[in-house]
Amino acid sequence: MDKSENRKRSIEEFGKFGLITHLTRNVKTINKSTINGIGDDSAVIDSGKNLTLVSTDLLLEGIHFNLIYTPLKHLGYKAVIRAISDICAMNGTPGQVMIALGISSKFNVEQVEDLYEGIRLACKKYEVDLAGGDITSSLTGMTIGVTAVGTVEKKNLVKRDGARANDLICVTGDFGASYMGLQLLERERKLFVKEKVTQPDLSGFEYVIGRQLKPEIPVSTLTELRKEEIRPTSMIDVTDGLASDLLHICRLSATGCRIFYSKVPIDYETTRLAEEFNIDPMIPALNGGEDYEMLFTIPLELVEKIKMIETVKVIGHMTPSGSGNYIVGDDGSEVEISAQGWKE
Repeated sequence: MDKSENRKRSIEEFGKFGLITHLTRNVKTINKSTINGIGDDSAVIDSGKNLTLVSTDLLLEGIHFNLIYTPLKHLGYKAVIRAISDICAMNGTPGQVMIALGISSKFNVEQVEDLYEGIRLACKKYEVDLAGGDITSSLTGMTIGVTAVGTVEKKNLVKRDGARANDLICVTGDFGASYMGLQLLERERKLFVKEKVTQPDLSGFEYVIGRQLKPEIPVSTLTELRKEEIRPTSMIDVTDGLASDLLHICRLSATGCRIFYSKVPIDYETTRLAEEFNIDPMIPALNGGEDYEMLFTIPLELVEKIKMIETVKVIGHMTPSGSGNYIVGDDGSEVEISAQGWKE
């Protein structure tokens, strides 16, 4: 027998999404009510008049958050945002969340109260009910699992696989700020460990830090899209990086894409900090992740309508299958887009 057949494969070989695809390649749905399972932002369940959307998210201490610079109230808020963002990305309305919490003995009741205060504030702002959950002991710090439940009318459901050639590629907000906020916080953490700097100078970078520690979802823009009767052909929330998430849509929709370098929105504070770190601002904008903005496509004939919504920017268009995925420079040069996004 060839020794290579007995080689144990590392998880790094697959990556997050490759591993999910590999592990679920033989999974078949057996219930007629399961409309959409693995592979989109949320599971879709036919519950009669409307569709029920269900999403789950997991945060691990030391992987997804560092408590040296992450206030527990902010962490609770962000945990809810991460979960309900998936519901919004299906063009749905989140209604409930359930929290599963694993905590070690290093935490006291007051700290857990702070965490739940953040959860409560996010639920209040986005009109979501905290509907249940579980708490158990842990040997390895803190683990937070969030399940979000929402609804969407059947005619309004938007998935990742509906984009077509010539559709416009649209985004809300700006990109790269969360990643640069994380880089700044990590730099100050290392200074604290190495040089015992107790008062980090974070002035002038409140926006990028806020985008990392307390992100928001562009629900007002989604509401405006519905008001103007603009139904995206595909949509995804940008959590793994603009490039990576755009490639998800291309792969599932069997299309290519062209986006334009000068059209990708980047905040001034993000640009200034990236330059301080000697990084091309386009790198965090395309690959940073955790922006919680919406990336979606619309038919070309809606171009005039979409221009009326100031919070939406058109950054490119979809192309036929086999035409590749490229970012186009101001001089017309094309560079292939690669998925180098957020790795959890």
